[in-house]
Amino acid sequence: MHDYKIIEVTTRRDLKRFISFPDKLYKDCPQYVPALHSDQVKSLTKVSTLSYCSRKMWMVLDAGKVAGRICAMVNPRYNDRYNTRRARFGWFDTINDIEVARLLISTAEAWAREQGMNEIHGPLYYNTLGKQGMLIEGFENTPPFNCIYNYPYYQTLIEELGFTKECDWIQYDVKANQTLPPKAARVCDLVMERYNLHFGSIEKLKKDPAMVREFFRVYNESFAKAVYNFVPFTDEEIEEEAAQTMPFINDKASCVLFDENDEIVAFGISFPSISEALKKARGHLFPFGWYHLLKAMKDYTTTDLMLNGAAPKWQNTGVSAVYYKKMTEKAAELNNIHAITNPQLETNSAVNVWRSYEHKPFMRRRCYIKTID
Repeated sequence: MHDYKIIEVTTRRDLKRFISFPDKLYKDCPQYVPALHSDQVKSLTKVSTLSYCSRKMWMVLDAGKVAGRICAMVNPRYNDRYNTRRARFGWFDTINDIEVARLLISTAEAWAREQGMNEIHGPLYYNTLGKQGMLIEGFENTPPFNCIYNYPYYQTLIEELGFTKECDWIQYDVKANQTLPPKAARVCDLVMERYNLHFGSIEKLKKDPAMVREFFRVYNESFAKAVYNFVPFTDEEIEEEAAQTMPFINDKASCVLFDENDEIVAFGISFPSISEALKKARGHLFPFGWYHLLKAMKDYTTTDLMLNGAAPKWQNTGVSAVYYKKMTEKAAELNNIHAITNPQLETNSAVNVWRSYEHKPFMRRRCYIKTID
């Protein structure tokens, strides 16, 4: 007989248990990639997005042991942008028990109503940067470090609680070092010549704060209409994200395309996969987690395609094919075999670019939504 009760996460001890629960839940799952606990503490307590978002966290306990967790959030910038009154849920993990899932979801829904919301959707992060989308296909694969992994039963539980599909994101495993068909290569060359484009140095860009800000401005603009549920970065978020990601970006596997006035046209950002290293780190940088991560950053056998986009005025001009061609050339030099794409909305025409490449389905993840008024 279970004795489930739900508690709000309010103390540092509670937060530690909240963060470590998935490590216990998935300890026998070979595909699960543990997040660094230090990163989770920051995301849940100190990230700049909390300057405008509100959130609460809860855990379900069973005789003192954690059986589930959830975080409910309200992003007013999202609601203003899309004229909605939606809360979102994330950090959703549970044992395979509908009563635990019901306690978690109903508590999040009750809080959302108190905030004046009439819908709740997820799993999502505060904004577009974090992990989102419940895995519904591809359970046999190990996800990139920035993507959710969950057991198959999550889908059954969430649908039994009245949630329906809002959207799906799909990911592919692309053969990274393949050669483009001659016709596609010729098109890339023609686009480069027609618009007088050239590739610049990411290392040089990283040393220029103004160019870094410009990079994220282009990111904001390029994704504003193309990415579903996108919330543009604030200046504070740009500074924070730049400090976290720029040190790991280099010219080996990434590229940035400029026009004749040295303005950013498009970009392709790729990292070596660190998923296996994070498994070995088990959520901690010390004592040996840093070693596994450092080693992984030098291995380009599998890469994660993190950010790919073009400035609005350059979209639908063929420049996406240009930077993808450049990245396949880099992949060949690095002996990069697999490139795992970032989640892309299934209805986004940008997914059609992969038809020019040898690829196979990798994962499908879903955002669920429910009316709660």
